[in-house]
Amino acid sequence: MNTKQSIALVTGASSGIGEATAQRLAAAGYKVYGTSRRGAATGARSFAMLQLDVTRDESVEAAVNEVIRLEGRIDLLVNNAGFGVAPAGAEESSVEQAKAIFETNFFGLVRMTRAVVPHMRRQGNGRIINIGSVLGFLPMPYGALYAATKHAVEGYSESLDHELRTRGIRVSVIEPAYTKTQFDANFLAADAKLDEYREVRGLLDKVMAQVMASADEPSTVADVVLRAAIDARPRLRYPAGALANRLRLLRRFAPAGLVDAGIRKDLRLDATTKSPTGTPVLQK
Repeated sequence: MNTKQSIALVTGASSGIGEATAQRLAAAGYKVYGTSRRGAATGARSFAMLQLDVTRDESVEAAVNEVIRLEGRIDLLVNNAGFGVAPAGAEESSVEQAKAIFETNFFGLVRMTRAVVPHMRRQGNGRIINIGSVLGFLPMPYGALYAATKHAVEGYSESLDHELRTRGIRVSVIEPAYTKTQFDANFLAADAKLDEYREVRGLLDKVMAQVMASADEPSTVADVVLRAAIDARPRLRYPAGALANRLRLLRRFAPAGLVDAGIRKDLRLDATTKSPTGTPVLQK
């Protein structure tokens, strides 16, 4: 793809992976429009900012229509907006909380895709890049809801890529592991906590703090997004970072029992299992 004069739209671009991605695309020659639910001034950024709430149909339509009004096209959509629930038992989140995380992490992506694809079809080309997670192929205990949304992103993206590639549009998923962002600081606490899980929640909070010290920078993910955007023969899945690549290989080639035991060892759920990774398997 020739990035000169290509138009990119990046959701959740006020910080973290979204901001790093928007900056990287702008440096590569894209004209970038980032979005934020609360809105943010463009300021010294190398890209413009638009207000957009991916959970509201009218907000999505307004933002997409504004880019089309200004530029006449959208060549690249990066669906990055999302949030997580702090590590907790699956039964510690209400159905309402489960719906809320899917509303942003999955249905928000669906809204954006439905709004942008008609314009890409008329153009006869385009790229859609969805920010997934290693939890989209290797779920962790006490992260069931987040993992479920990322599994949904994987399945949706694979089906969509089959549907759209004959129309000149390709879809890819980026799969980061730990990334140094404000993502973990913005976790929602489980809204139906149980005393039975209090000890393991405390343990996982400590594990998270330890692994984040050596997490990848957001630029690592942004570089992979750019690679997916300009690949002449784009792949469906792009692990981002050394740990993500290692986990993808383990999931594909290692015996299921070994991977299962390793997850439990890494999260200190059992005292006697052996870990094949040496690194806790948590979300991005």
